[in-house]
Amino acid sequence: MPDLPIYLDNHATTRADPRVVEAMLPYFSEIYGNSGSTSHSFGAAAKDAVDDSRAKIASAIGARAKEIVWTSGATESNNLAIRGVAEKHAGYPRPASGYPGGGRHIISATTEHPAVLDPLAALARRGFEITLLPVIAAGGAPARGSRAGLIDVERLAAAIRDDTILVSIMLANNEIGAIQPLAEIGRLCKARGVLLHSDATQAVGKMPVDVEALGVDLMSFTAHKIYGPKGIGALYVRSRGPRVRLEPQIDGGGQEGGLRSGTANVPGIVGFARALELCLAELAEEAARLSGLRDRLYAGVRAGSGDIALNGPALDLAGARLPGNLNVSFGCVEGESLMLAMPEVAVSSGSACTSARPEPSHVLRALGLSEDAVRGSLRFGLGRFTTAEEIEFVIARVIESVARLRAMSSM
Repeated sequence: MPDLPIYLDNHATTRADPRVVEAMLPYFSEIYGNSGSTSHSFGAAAKDAVDDSRAKIASAIGARAKEIVWTSGATESNNLAIRGVAEKHAGYPRPASGYPGGGRHIISATTEHPAVLDPLAALARRGFEITLLPVIAAGGAPARGSRAGLIDVERLAAAIRDDTILVSIMLANNEIGAIQPLAEIGRLCKARGVLLHSDATQAVGKMPVDVEALGVDLMSFTAHKIYGPKGIGALYVRSRGPRVRLEPQIDGGGQEGGLRSGTANVPGIVGFARALELCLAELAEEAARLSGLRDRLYAGVRAGSGDIALNGPALDLAGARLPGNLNVSFGCVEGESLMLAMPEVAVSSGSACTSARPEPSHVLRALGLSEDAVRGSLRFGLGRFTTAEEIEFVIARVIESVARLRAMSSM
């Protein structure tokens, strides 16, 4: 019997790795200076730690150290990228060559995280034109090789206009794990002279990510999805080919090259760098382990529960889905009821950032699922501390709970 409760909500947040906590501890009580106060040794030591961490994180994604801007998390990074580009380039004439030019048109997708969709909605209220592209829909129970949830790049190409200033497409989806063809999108945006932003919150540390290979100009990511601390994130901002210019969203002390004022979160930054370092060191082995556990979970639940459907890309479609992601709909069962029926298993029915909103998942609706299928869905997020013993317990618990709920609904 595994220790209870069992945590399978690693897309919402992850447990901080003890090795990360150990790296952070000295910066709370020993090296506690303000990294901006370099006139004394306390501040200088803190600045050294920040500079070292910035270099490590930049190297991990194929960037240069000066291209990393610290934020409080991916939500702030997304806002700085999207609002920053919009406010900097709206109304300026498009140059004869090179980019970015001016305009008020932005392209994104219907399956983006609210941290992207909400800033876009705010810009729309200010007169910007927003195009939200659909994704490939599910054709009933996804068949082998299904590409449900992925962007049609040709449709994206057709949506780009002369006044398009930004395309924002997430690298990996937080609900269905869909990995978008971002390198192809990057080449398209480069050829059309449009900036590309990606919310890579769920991807960094879980799959190889290189900003040059992907062709992104801006990329958001955060520590608490990769076994690091909450409250620290980063935005990659391309410095050349082209140099991206943003309008700051927080004014104050002029930190981060004037893009994001505020005292640096030194312990968080150190923990962020250590967390990403550990993820990269264990990347291939961990991806294989999680894929195996995820596939075992799906096979076991499907064999014992019958009427279920996989949501998102097929598990056997190489490179199309995050290794630790499983999202399924249970026929004749509500996801919320299933969660309540097994309190010893921590899962979710959608994005943690939409839990205060009662409407069904906008991601699953974008796949064309029926209302019953959307409401009958659960997201399982496997992570570093998930064990095979836990997966076997969860399989048994889900099968038992689904059978009981179906029996109750038929009475």
